[in-house]
Amino acid sequence: MELILLILMLTAGFFLLVKGADWFVSGASAMAEKLGISPIVIGLTVVAMGTSLPEAAVSISAVIKGNAEITIGNVVGSNILNILMILGLSAMVSVLKVKKSTVRYELPFLMGISILLVVQGIDGRIGFADGLLQIILFALYLAYLFLAAKKSRIEGEKKIIDKNNKKVWQIILLCVFGLIMTIVGSSMVVEAACIVAARLGLSERLIGLTIVALGTSLPELVTSVTAAKKGNSDIAIGNIVGSNIFNILFVIGISSLVHPVAFAEIFRFDSIVSAAAALFLVIFCAKEGRLKRWHGAVLLTGYMIYFAAIVL
Repeated sequence: MELILLILMLTAGFFLLVKGADWFVSGASAMAEKLGISPIVIGLTVVAMGTSLPEAAVSISAVIKGNAEITIGNVVGSNILNILMILGLSAMVSVLKVKKSTVRYELPFLMGISILLVVQGIDGRIGFADGLLQIILFALYLAYLFLAAKKSRIEGEKKIIDKNNKKVWQIILLCVFGLIMTIVGSSMVVEAACIVAARLGLSERLIGLTIVALGTSLPELVTSVTAAKKGNSDIAIGNIVGSNIFNILFVIGISSLVHPVAFAEIFRFDSIVSAAAALFLVIFCAKEGRLKRWHGAVLLTGYMIYFAAIVL
C-alpha cells in the first residue's frame, strides 16, 4: 500500500513539474515576444531556462534534503538524455537547421563547460569555488545572449508582438503559478524517488540518471519534438543547448553554493559521456550546419548503449 502511494506521489510530482514548466514557458515566451526577442534567443533563454526549471528545483531541493547524489545524477543524466535522446528524436522527426552563430559559439561553449565539469569533479566534489566559477560563467553567457539579441533584432521578428493578445497580468499569473507548481512537484519527486530507491534497493545514481532525469526532461522533450514538427529548428536546438548550459552553470553552480555537492567516482563516467555527447553534437552540426535523420539515429543509438551500460 505504501509503495502504491509513493508511486502516486511520484506521478503527481511529475505532472506538476511538466504542467508547471509548460505554464511558465508559455507565460515567459509571451513576455519575451512582447519585447521583440528573436526565436533563437527565446529558445536559448526563456524556453531553455523554463524547461530546465524541473532540473533546477529537483537538484537544489535534493541538496537541501541531503541527497546530493541526485543533484549530479539528475543534471548529468538530463544533459545526456537531452542531446542523445531528445535531439535524436527531434532530428528523426525533421531535419534541424542550425544557425552559424550557434555552431561557432553556443555549441563549443557547451562542450567546454561539459569538460570543465569533468575536471571540477576530479577531487570528488563540486565545492563553493567551483560553483562560484560556474555562476560567473553563467552571468557572462547571459551578457553574451543579451548583446546577441540586441544585434540580431529585426523588424520581421517584432511582428510577433502583434500576435500576442494576452494581457500583462495574465502572463505574470501564468509565470507565478507555473513556478509554484514546478517547485512543489520537484519536492514530491525527490522525496518519493529517494524512498522508492531505498525500498527497491536501487542506488541514488541509477534513480537520478534514469527516472528523475527522464521525468525532469519531459518539458524539453515535448518542446523540442513539437518545435521540430512545426519546422522551428531554432526553438528545438536552442531549447536543448540552452537547457544543458543552464543545467551545468546555474543548477550545479547554485547547488554547490548552498552546499558542496559530492561528485562520486562513479559519476566521472557519466560526466565524460555528457561531454562526449556535446562533442558529437558539435561535429555533426559543424560539418553541414544541420542535424540530419541519420545523425538522430546515431544519437539515439548512443543513448541506448549508455542506458544499457548503467543498468547492467
